[in-house]
Amino acid sequence: MTRYRRTYRQVDGQRVEGTWRPVFTRSMDTYFLADLVIYADGAIDCGTGGLTDLDGLAEQLRCGSVATALEEGAWASAHHLAAWRFTEPSSAISAEMLLGEVSDEIDRLNGRPDSTGRCLQAVQTYLADPTDDNRHTVRERYLAIPEHLRVYALGDMDRKDVPLRILITDLGAPLHGRPNGPVVTEQRRAEAVAYFREREIAIETWDARVPADGPERPVHPTLTIPKVVYPRGWPDPPGVEVLQNDYPAVITVGATSYPSVTHAYWALSTSDPHWHDQITAAPRGYDAGLLAEQAPRHADWAAARLAVMTVLLRAKYTQHPQMAQTLLDSGDAHVVYVDSGSAYWSIGSERATNWVGRLLEVIRSELAAAGAGIPLPQPSGSPLS
Repeated sequence: MTRYRRTYRQVDGQRVEGTWRPVFTRSMDTYFLADLVIYADGAIDCGTGGLTDLDGLAEQLRCGSVATALEEGAWASAHHLAAWRFTEPSSAISAEMLLGEVSDEIDRLNGRPDSTGRCLQAVQTYLADPTDDNRHTVRERYLAIPEHLRVYALGDMDRKDVPLRILITDLGAPLHGRPNGPVVTEQRRAEAVAYFREREIAIETWDARVPADGPERPVHPTLTIPKVVYPRGWPDPPGVEVLQNDYPAVITVGATSYPSVTHAYWALSTSDPHWHDQITAAPRGYDAGLLAEQAPRHADWAAARLAVMTVLLRAKYTQHPQMAQTLLDSGDAHVVYVDSGSAYWSIGSERATNWVGRLLEVIRSELAAAGAGIPLPQPSGSPLS
């Protein structure tokens, strides 16, 4: 239905994932095009005011506040966009189908198998133990799929759902859904079972494949670099703390050395040599940031800051091999950088972009290439060359 359209709402500080689909609501004699928003906790916004649940949606469908049947000649409105009258209206779904879609969405938002997933699980059970009881379970679960979605259950637009319908039909009876259609024979049943066994093997093969250039998703768990302050000094020996930009690791950029990446970043952000030197001499990265707030910034600094941070992080991990190894030890993990001071560089708010974490993944890849002796191509005509 709408699984690729995402939204959310905040509940007691927690993000509740959601999705939506278009529906018509009805007030008096006018239909209104609205968004039906479904949330993982089962809450539903029908576009008629306030939140409800599946039972509430069923009641609104029963009384016509949410409409799946459209009346010939009635007015319709898309708020602040258009208004028109229905001429030969035709609805794609019934109230029962819509309720089935919404129930499936709630399952998917919670990472549970939806009605189609439960049907296919029953097929696997039947293949392992082909009894009539297990086949009847497949039938029950097939019929629980919203009717208009059954044809998509196998993701096979050549066979559509025919193998499922053969499986759930008794031998000697017409194919389910086609009273005057072909009779299901033992041979057709055997062909359907063979189809499902081949499909199972194909899915297992596909799931086990590794693309030619490596895995599509990280195989290592996410690496979180926390923002931790150590009033009594940094841990000895340190762990992932060395990956903080504040960690005291002298880096040399050009002819100047800086006590940390944070010092270098803020010192280079100012166009005033006096402030540059004062920020560089600050006792901690935190102090460097406070001083930088008072200093004049380079024109267009916001446009250049990402490039500057890239150079500084590259300097840190090429000039400090042990810290580079700590970064390399994270494998291909997604890197999450936590710093409450900046939603741009870190994570922790709805608007966060985690740029330090993302850059660390790039630097880690460069270090891995160097360690493996893989030469990185050098572009010609680069403005940085």
